Parts: sequence; structure tokens; C-alpha cells
Amino acid sequence: MDSDPLFVNMRQPTLFGFSDTSSGIADLFPVLWSAAEELTSPELDIRRAALERLAAMNAPRLSPLVAYLVASRILETDLSLRKRVVQILSEILSPDKNGQPAPETVLLHLSAYLAQMRRRSMVALLQVAALDPGIAALTARLFNVCPYGGSQLAEIASDRKAPLEIRRQAAQMIGLVGYLDALPALERLETRLSVRLSGQQSMPFALSSGPDESELLPVVQNTISVLRSH
Repeated sequence: MDSDPLFVNMRQPTLFGFSDTSSGIADLFPVLWSAAEELTSPELDIRRAALERLAAMNAPRLSPLVAYLVASRILETDLSLRKRVVQILSEILSPDKNGQPAPETVLLHLSAYLAQMRRRSMVALLQVAALDPGIAALTARLFNVCPYGGSQLAEIASDRKAPLEIRRQAAQMIGLVGYLDALPALERLETRLSVRLSGQQSMPFALSSGPDESELLPVVQNTISVLRSH
């Protein structure tokens, strides 16, 4: 929602949270700017190398602007590189090895960006989770700062035109994050799936007019159980 005060009042990203960086950080500026520019290159290998250079400098964690730029790569076309983006963003949202959080300005701008995610970005994240189930918890960390995530994920899970695996990931993600507002939509989906499956079992000779959703039902039921236990 464009009128959300979260975005209206958001300041432009600054380069570094200087209170949390060393005094010699300015020496990294030429290398940092070069890597930041290359992160938007049309060449995959250049984008991949640029992201790793930024990560090696810890720039996404120290710079609001770089964190924002990396977050924009959630829509990266290459899935393996998109997965790396998710890992880096998840690390920013977590305490470091010394238990210290990222600078407040970094968290502010990254959270503001993630809060405005809509369906396209969410599907991109779900594709990463589908690619590597082990990264689901990291993906959930990104969804956790998106207040609209529950309703959007419920819509994806209920969309019969969406790939079945993406729908399954959407239902699971609702449970991982704990989007209680998605419960009514999931209950309606459970009813629809149950009725449909019951009809298929009673008339096995009938031709199906849509995808086989039988594998989706237990995932939805498990998520509903998780949400009800909150």
C-alpha cells in the first residue's frame, strides 16, 4: 500500500552506519561502488562475483544502501544466486557471531523494503525454498518482517493456477512464520480440498479438471494445526 506511513516517512538509505564501522571504512568506497554497480550487470558471473565481494566486505550488514540494493535482488533470475541473496539478508536480520545486531539504520531500511513485498517477490522466495528445503527457515526470517505476508501467502496457496510445489511452500511458510491472519483462508482451502478429494475417491472414473491437489491437503492441515496451537 503506497500510502503506508512506513514508506512515506522512510529516509533515503545512507551509505554506512558509521557508529558500527571502523574508521578506515572509507578506504573500501572505490571497491564497494564497483561491486555495487556490477551487482546489476546483465552478466550472471559478474553479478555473482559482485555479491560475494560485497559479502566479503560485510557491506550488506554495515550499509543501509547496500542492504537495500541486495534486497532488490530477491527477484534475481538465477535461482542459485537468489538463494545466496536470501542467505545474506537472513544474516543481516540475525545477530552476528558476537551476538550483536546489525546497525539500526540497516535494519530499518531492510525491514522497510521487505515489508512492501507482494506476490511476485514472495513467489521468488518460495521458489528458493522449493529449491532447497534447508533454507526454509532463512526464507521465513525474511517473511517475518512482512506484515502483509499472511494474506498474500494464503492467496498463493489457494491459487489453482499456481504450481503445486509453490502452493505447498506457501502453506508451509504460513506455519513457519505464524501468520494467524491466514487461518480463515486456510480453513476454507482445507474444506475445498477435502470435498474435492472425497469426490475423487467416490468417483475414481471421473476425469479431473485440475491439478492433483491431494498432496497439498496434509500440508494445509498441518499448518492449520500449528496456527491453532499459537
